[in-house]
Amino acid sequence: MSLIYAVGDIHGSLDKLESLIGRCGAHAGGRPMTFVFLGDYIDRGLDAAGVIRLLINLQREMGERCIPLMGNHEAMALDVIDGISPADYWLPQGGAETLRSYGVTRAGELPREHLEWLRGLRLTYDDGRRFYVHAGIDPSRPLDAQDNEDLIWMREPFLSHVGDYGRLIVHGHTPVMDGIPDLRRNRLNLDTGAVFGGPLSAAVFDQTQTEPIDFLQDA
Repeated sequence: MSLIYAVGDIHGSLDKLESLIGRCGAHAGGRPMTFVFLGDYIDRGLDAAGVIRLLINLQREMGERCIPLMGNHEAMALDVIDGISPADYWLPQGGAETLRSYGVTRAGELPREHLEWLRGLRLTYDDGRRFYVHAGIDPSRPLDAQDNEDLIWMREPFLSHVGDYGRLIVHGHTPVMDGIPDLRRNRLNLDTGAVFGGPLSAAVFDQTQTEPIDFLQDA
């Protein structure tokens, strides 16, 4: 039976990502597996460059079974490069650590391969039971009519909404500081604050039920 491993916000935490990927592989035990990464690979942590390098290689190895989504921090970096936002908006929110990890001083100096990869990130993934997105959705809109900005920035009214979306919304973006994934009736938050000292978390799904069949963490 094929398994899906959804991974929360990484933020340059390369050691935790390597550990969690290893645990997911051991958990799968040779069964077919797909990774869905929920965005925010860069900023704040020490090794954004290593995280992006690992994910590019993993996607090259796994193809369509590795699905990285866009986070607001990737979008902020691209906005700086494209002249949409000033660098002093991004740098205090972790951009400075990202530049340092690459050994450069400006966002436009990031490796071309990495920038092309960031630009190619999709915003959502729907497996028929779960709808995966970085931040959340606008409860007033159908899933197929969401605003792109909401998908990477949304907090309220999404987080407090209790209605059924027709899918379990699997997201990150808003850190859960007790280190425990927050599973509600209509959504699952997998951002357990890895860059703030918490664990990096993954939820394990199959097609027998909508809710996770297991949770894994880097340690």
